[in-house]
Amino acid sequence: MLKIIDVLNRIGPTLQIIKTAFAAAASWFVATSLLHSEYPYFAAVAAIITVQVTVADSVDKATQRIIGIIGGVLLSMLLGHWFKIGAISIFFIILIGMSIAKALRMNAQIISQVAISSLLVLAFGQTKEGYGYERIIETIIGSAIAVLINALIVPQNVVPEVEQRISTYSNLAAATLISLTALLNNTESKRKTGRTEVDALLLEAEKCHKAFDLAKQSLKYNILLTSKRVRLNQLAENLHQLESITIQIRGIRRSLADINIKQDIQMEEMYVEELKEAMLATAGCIQAYGKTAVETSENNLQELQEAITKAVAAQNSCLHNLHLMTSLILVRDIGSILTDLGRIVTETVIPSQVPETVVPA
Repeated sequence: MLKIIDVLNRIGPTLQIIKTAFAAAASWFVATSLLHSEYPYFAAVAAIITVQVTVADSVDKATQRIIGIIGGVLLSMLLGHWFKIGAISIFFIILIGMSIAKALRMNAQIISQVAISSLLVLAFGQTKEGYGYERIIETIIGSAIAVLINALIVPQNVVPEVEQRISTYSNLAAATLISLTALLNNTESKRKTGRTEVDALLLEAEKCHKAFDLAKQSLKYNILLTSKRVRLNQLAENLHQLESITIQIRGIRRSLADINIKQDIQMEEMYVEELKEAMLATAGCIQAYGKTAVETSENNLQELQEAITKAVAAQNSCLHNLHLMTSLILVRDIGSILTDLGRIVTETVIPSQVPETVVPA
């Protein structure tokens, strides 16, 4: 089924287009069968408008459509006794209807729907008794059918997209931390600040959030994807931990930038290499954590455990040699970096895989 959908998406008729066409046809058929309407276009139009990307969006559109048409029908029925169809009556009906909807702080979609439905009922309602009520029923039928079709026929599951975003986010976080090691090079560090790399990481975090919000929206009102909510909750926790890691990376960048500003203070080459090793090992933890978050397999858990152990050892080595530094300013700044690195390792720990040697944050 998924292969067929992929082929259709490439050709042109996407799944949503097919759902929309089917919903419109089914609404027309049901409306003509139940109401015996000659032209039940309100049902088909409601179905076309209601089919959205997610079920929650469909429910929202259906609600707006129904409220708007009820308001428009009631307004036309009330004022239709004093107005005949014409330019002046159309002006006043639409003006009054949209003004009342606006005063009641209704959605912009509802406001326009009030105008459209009041116009149509004013135009055709005077020639047929019960026309307005039939249009309300048709709209309800079309909206309900569209929601059901959207929910029951291959409902959209955006969770895999969130997993992909989590993977991209974690890889970029690791790459950003690795790139910050360049700030420790005496020849290059004075020119670099790491701000560009960190800004790119923040942008990726925003994209990940958007994907998560869309996935959360897609599961709302969707009974066939209830089981996916548990997985989405897990990914929400992973996203929260990656955001905490991003905060620590920003702190590391600031600390390294502060060190570079101090022209009269230089770290010994041996300690520079140790700190680089600690940062690289910690970046390995982030990358392994991203893989484990997407697929919690035994191999990925073992890889994460090994990465954590290696990072903790590298950080402990830096911490052990910190007392050899003669500059208290350097001790303070390097201590801040090691604290942030330790917090990153803490964030990458899977609860069931807590190592005994993790440096406390």
